[in-house]
Amino acid sequence: MAAELPLKIGVAGAGAMGAGIAETAAASGIPVILTDLRQGAAASAIAAILARAAKRVSSGKLSQGQYDALAGALIAADSPDALADCDLVVEAIIEDPAAKQALFARLEDLLAPGALIASNTSSLPIGVIARDLKHPERFAGLHFFNPVPLMKLVEVIPGPRTSRETMERLLAVARHLGKEPVEVRDTPGFLVNHGGRAYPTEALMALQEGVASPAEIDAIMRDCCDFRMGPFELMDLTGMDVNFTVCEFLHQSYFAEPRLRSTTYHRYLLQTGQLGRKTQQGFYAYHDGAEQPSADFISTAAPAQQVVLAEDLAELRDFAASLGCRVAAGDDGTSPVLAFPVGEDLAGHAARLGLPATRLVAVDLAFDSTRRVVLMTTVGADPAVRDAVAAAVSASGRRVTAIADSTGFVAQRIVAAVANLGCEMAQMGLAAPGDIDKAMRLAMNYPCGPLEWVDRVGATRMLTILRNMQALSGDDRYRPSAWLRRRATLGLDIRSL
Repeated sequence: MAAELPLKIGVAGAGAMGAGIAETAAASGIPVILTDLRQGAAASAIAAILARAAKRVSSGKLSQGQYDALAGALIAADSPDALADCDLVVEAIIEDPAAKQALFARLEDLLAPGALIASNTSSLPIGVIARDLKHPERFAGLHFFNPVPLMKLVEVIPGPRTSRETMERLLAVARHLGKEPVEVRDTPGFLVNHGGRAYPTEALMALQEGVASPAEIDAIMRDCCDFRMGPFELMDLTGMDVNFTVCEFLHQSYFAEPRLRSTTYHRYLLQTGQLGRKTQQGFYAYHDGAEQPSADFISTAAPAQQVVLAEDLAELRDFAASLGCRVAAGDDGTSPVLAFPVGEDLAGHAARLGLPATRLVAVDLAFDSTRRVVLMTTVGADPAVRDAVAAAVSASGRRVTAIADSTGFVAQRIVAAVANLGCEMAQMGLAAPGDIDKAMRLAMNYPCGPLEWVDRVGATRMLTILRNMQALSGDDRYRPSAWLRRRATLGLDIRSL
């Protein structure tokens, strides 16, 4: 039997999220009552919704009939009492447990016994909010993402006493609104805010270690891994007041879990008011005339004509061929030595294989190198050798980013962190493996989900990256998830249950 859809939805809170939820529900054909205790706030929010809709009518993106239906479905009120005949009320007020609990206590007395109550909280535990409810079985989390009309994902979170019927009805509501719902365990940060920590924090670690600049790291993740935005661009967009606060909350909530740790510079930007785009200064400057740093390494050297391969790997042979370089049969003592370390830094790679560190140039071939090539050298390296390889890359029509020695280059370590945290969320049972991938793609605009990254890189290689990074750094932020280790060890699909 199909889950029953509400005949009328109430939304408490007319801020950006509440207004977005109201607009989305009304656009789906369900009448909506939008309330806010601030006098006139709900009416102002609806006026803004309709003003935007009128512009879409003028541009031909919305029909007049659709506009009229939207306008007719939205009702403003200044008191929760107006929600008495709603079949579902979604709360979108301030992130204050006491304020939410007071509102829900009032709603329980107002609403009919079969009506559902949901919270749009992004971080507060659903079980805590529901603790004192008389009927917690009809309460759950319904977490939308901003901007609500555009973002497809909705996290549906049950509390400890939420009924299965309530969950099925809320999942059906989300689908009716044109959303992609995922059922998520009631844990700190739920799914997306938890899984979204790896991408920025590992980039911050690479920055802290002096591996590369924000511009270089962003360019690598865009050009080599197809992320729509680099991690520093993304942090500047959301603002340090948001992303550092979430990082700190989750790190503390998980009892100082190393995988969720941020850096001192991240905190420093918040403390000094360098919040990103909203203050015109963050990792980048945004004021008029601000010069944006380049990620490109420019070499004036003559292109290398011959190279030596550190190992006889197909990836290295193909790369040398793409440069038009001859591959020497053995080390001639003068040519650049090309290496492809996996999870290692170049110093460790050189020592393990007995390679000449002065002529060693590492290339990250784990990801796309058709647009940008990442070159890495270690301490004591001859810059002229790196420059000759860089010149050959540039001559092949590609851009070059040259970084300092690092375990896992840049892309390997960031992608491995994303994948490992996704695997750990699967191990914890935060959501079904497929839903973890879907959630991170839809909410974070990742090119693929965390477990899908394991498929692309290969489970064995992903495990090797993490093991080498943990061993060389001594940092448990890189300890492989048991979910990944077991499936890689047994040669099973990463989604195997």
